[in-house]
Amino acid sequence: MKIAVVGTGYVGLVTGTCLAETGNTVICVDINQEKVEKMKQGQIPIYEPGLDILFHRNIEQGRLKFTTNLAEAIEEAKIIFLALPTPPGGDGSADLSFVLGAAKDIAKIVKNYKVVVTKSTVPVGTADKVKAVFSENTSMEVDVVSNPEFLREGVAVEDFMKPDRVVVGTSSEKAKKLMEELYAPYVRSGNPIIFMDERSSELTKYAANSFLATKITFMNEVANLCELVGADVDQVRRGIGSDARIGKRFLFPGVGYGGSCFPKDVQALVKSAAEVDYDFQILNSVITVNEVQKTVIVEKMRKYYKGDLKGKKFALWGLAFKPETDDIREAPALYIIDELVKEGASIVAYDPEAAENVKKLKGDVIAYANDPYEALQDADALIIVTEWPLFRTPDFDKIEASLKSKVIFDGRNLYDLQKMIDCGYYYNSIGRKIIEA
Repeated sequence: MKIAVVGTGYVGLVTGTCLAETGNTVICVDINQEKVEKMKQGQIPIYEPGLDILFHRNIEQGRLKFTTNLAEAIEEAKIIFLALPTPPGGDGSADLSFVLGAAKDIAKIVKNYKVVVTKSTVPVGTADKVKAVFSENTSMEVDVVSNPEFLREGVAVEDFMKPDRVVVGTSSEKAKKLMEELYAPYVRSGNPIIFMDERSSELTKYAANSFLATKITFMNEVANLCELVGADVDQVRRGIGSDARIGKRFLFPGVGYGGSCFPKDVQALVKSAAEVDYDFQILNSVITVNEVQKTVIVEKMRKYYKGDLKGKKFALWGLAFKPETDDIREAPALYIIDELVKEGASIVAYDPEAAENVKKLKGDVIAYANDPYEALQDADALIIVTEWPLFRTPDFDKIEASLKSKVIFDGRNLYDLQKMIDCGYYYNSIGRKIIEA
């Protein structure tokens, strides 16, 4: 099948590459000429494990192409995916200008029947707005479908190639058959393609991410309570996670959620609810708690250093909002950096993938190390913010030799408490007892 993907951001590039992998011919279109030229030359603009193999293979075999010419991309395409940014506005609502603008451009040049799919995360009613754009700008038959993505950064290729489910919102039987044909290779193991109306499909995406954000935030609240009452959040987590009604996933406490999806989607759902005069109280609380949680590690540091962080030097491990990505959007590390710098501390950070993105954003406000142990040299303490695998089993003797003091503030609970006792560290984590040196 011939496919066009409009937008080559994270979702668009993963979608286009994975669709090409099952034999489709895919043309990805983007307005950024420099970016398109680099992709034509085999340069991937994002870090996503496993994507490079599929990306290069499908370019070499002629199934994956890139262009800045929208007309060229959609001319022979049966299905056109809109994978465009929907950034939050000042009031938390999703900005649909990119989606609606692309729809208008397509409407003016479309010459035959097309299925136009909103792959971007969009609020309820967006499909209706896109349909209206086509109705106003073309006499050609166009079916608009909602097909939200459920890609987890770091495992997005696996999520696309072996989805738990595929959600498709459409009221058109013709579009339904095409979407069913397109996704058939990805659900051979029996996982469902769930068809529903467009508005239910749009809400499904927001509801899923908001529920997961709520689950994370609930566990962070439990962790904060554990510290006050002398309980251990790891034991509580195991105790409730073994309940099949609750499940084990998304129960790990930390320094809050970040990334491109959870913060934006929770805000957008709250805004959508407000537009119909509904006060989504749970999600409002989730937003408030998460903002505080992002800097909870700084509060722990203030207490340890008796309110005086000025002149202190800290090593910071992890800048990305989660491991196996270079994405720093709403990353807790950025909030921690801002707080520490505001109080006069200096920071040397290390991240395997995200350092360049932080440099572009923060410049020389902090220093950057080439490896995790370089960051530790003469630092007063180590702060762990992202749970990259290489941080899980470090050389503690090397850490001790590099730090001024054996002090670790762990925002991801990477280390066993008994291990920290045996090694003689001061170790302050989330929802567990403080280990005194």
